[in-house]
Amino acid sequence: MANYTAADIKALRESTGAGMMDVKKALDEADGDTAKATDLLRVKGLKGVTKREGRSATNGLVRAQVDGGVGTLVEVNCETDFVAKGPNFGELADRVLAQAVAVQAADAEALLASELDGKTVKEVLDDANATIGEKIEVRRVARVEGDQVVSYLHKTMPDLPPQIGVLVATTGGDEQVARDIAMHVAAFSPSVLQRDEIDAETVESERRIAEETAREEGKPEQALPRIIEGRVNGYFKENVLLDQPFAKDNKKTVAKVAEEAGAQVTGFARFKVGV
Repeated sequence: MANYTAADIKALRESTGAGMMDVKKALDEADGDTAKATDLLRVKGLKGVTKREGRSATNGLVRAQVDGGVGTLVEVNCETDFVAKGPNFGELADRVLAQAVAVQAADAEALLASELDGKTVKEVLDDANATIGEKIEVRRVARVEGDQVVSYLHKTMPDLPPQIGVLVATTGGDEQVARDIAMHVAAFSPSVLQRDEIDAETVESERRIAEETAREEGKPEQALPRIIEGRVNGYFKENVLLDQPFAKDNKKTVAKVAEEAGAQVTGFARFKVGV
C-alpha cells in the first residue's frame, strides 16, 4: 500500500485542483511522493488537453481592475464549481487579469496571444488545464475607458467567487452614483448603452412582431400605432441601459438619475459567467 494519508490527498487536491480519484491514483503510482505525484498529474493532464477541448466550461469567475480612467474585466472559465472556488484557479485568474491590464487587451484573442513568463497566455492556460484536469479558458475580456470608471463584482452564491462583473464609465457626478448604476447593470443586464446602438433591422423586427401580435389579439385598427410604439418602447426599456427604470427608483430612468446627479454614462461592460 502506498505511503500517504488523507491529509496528503487533501493537500495535493488543494495544491493542484485535481479530482479526488486522479489524486489518489497519482499518489499510488508515486508511492506517496507528493512531488512525483504532482508531476504525474501534469503529464497525464497534458495528454488530455486535446480531449477536453470539446467539453463545456460554464463555471468560473470574473475579475476586474480599474486604474484611473481605464477598467479591465475578464471572465475565466472552468468546468466545475469545485475548481472555480479553489485557490489555484483564483491565482490563475489574477495572473490573467494582470496580463490583460499590462498588454491593454480589449478582447480574448489579443490576451491569449500575448506572452506571459516566456509562454503565451494560451499555453499558460493549457498548463493549468493539464494540472487541474479540466478545460480552462478565457472567454471574454472588456476594456472600458472614461473620465471615471468604477467596477462592481457580484456573487450569485456565497461560497463561490464573483460570477457577475460590471464596468461603468461616467463623466461628471461622483463615484457613488456611478457605483449605483454599476449595481443596476449587474441586476438588469442591459445589452447596449443607448438606442442607436441597436441596429435598425432588429428594431424593425420588433415593430413587425408588435404589430402582428396586436392584430392577433384583435386590437382596433386605430389603436395599432400607439400599441406598436408602446411595445417597441418596452423593448428599449428592457435592453437599453439609459432607458431602463432605475433599480433604486423605478419612476426614473437611468439617464434621468445620472442627469440629476450631474453625470453622464459613457460606456459599460457586463459579464455573467457562462452566459
